Amino acid sequence: MKISEITASGLGTGYSPVAPGTAGSVLGIILLWIFNLGLQKLNFEQPEILVLNSAVIFIIIFSGVWSIKKVHETWEHDAGKIVIDEIAGVWIAAFSAPLNLYYYMAALTLFRFFDITKPLYIKKFDNMKNNWSVMLDDILAGIYSLIILRMLIYFDIF
Repeated sequence: MKISEITASGLGTGYSPVAPGTAGSVLGIILLWIFNLGLQKLNFEQPEILVLNSAVIFIIIFSGVWSIKKVHETWEHDAGKIVIDEIAGVWIAAFSAPLNLYYYMAALTLFRFFDITKPLYIKKFDNMKNNWSVMLDDILAGIYSLIILRMLIYFDIF
């Protein structure tokens, strides 16, 4: 496999025979958990963790768009095996959540809800047919999920 295919398929999770988008999202939340756990163990403070998470999100987005452009040469537009966009979206959804399993599961659930149902302009981005649109609908789903998760945390609903 080419590096663009490995990237676009989320280390191969996009090849899952059942729910590849969910498989990619689960990989994303696991990677985020491991990343943030490592940062905490290294005694990074919350502002530093947010900056590093922002940097990783941008790396995922731009490497994702690059890989999507490459695989679109042979794969159909927004093929089901492209899940790097789900990885970016779920990282955004859980971006500022405290390292708590319930919050991370809520972020994953909210993200999958918005990604699957595509309300509130998400469908508009999904209907666009370019390399960025593959990523943008999941970025927006991640942002909506982040907003709701932060409200749940703020109002102490968990």
